[in-house]
Formats: sequence, structure tokens, C-alpha cells
Amino acid sequence: MSDKRIRVKQVKSAIGYNRRQRATLRGLGLRRLNHTVEVEDTAATRGMINKVTHLVMVLEG
Repeated sequence: MSDKRIRVKQVKSAIGYNRRQRATLRGLGLRRLNHTVEVEDTAATRGMINKVTHLVMVLEG
């Protein structure tokens, strides 16, 4: 497992987007607007973030 972690913040509502994108947000641990979570920096997590780049912001550091 990776020791590196990244912070992801939901900056846009998932209302109006399809079920798979809402499920991806839930999979990342995001529950509501402006919610920030810290997740492991893995290829799977990066792929999930790439699917919802229009809804989230990655906070590096």
C-alpha cells in the first residue's frame, strides 16, 4: 500500500449527474458539498478522481 495521501474536496453538487458519478463520489468518501477527505494516492483512486474531475478539487500537500 502507498504511504502517500492526497486530499480531495467536493466543489460541485452531484445533482443532475448520473448514478455512476454519484457512486464514485461516495466511493471516495465524499458526502456533501465542500466536504474534504484524505485518501491514499493509488492508481485506483486517481482513476476515480479523473472520472469526476468536474466535481472535485485535489488539494496537494
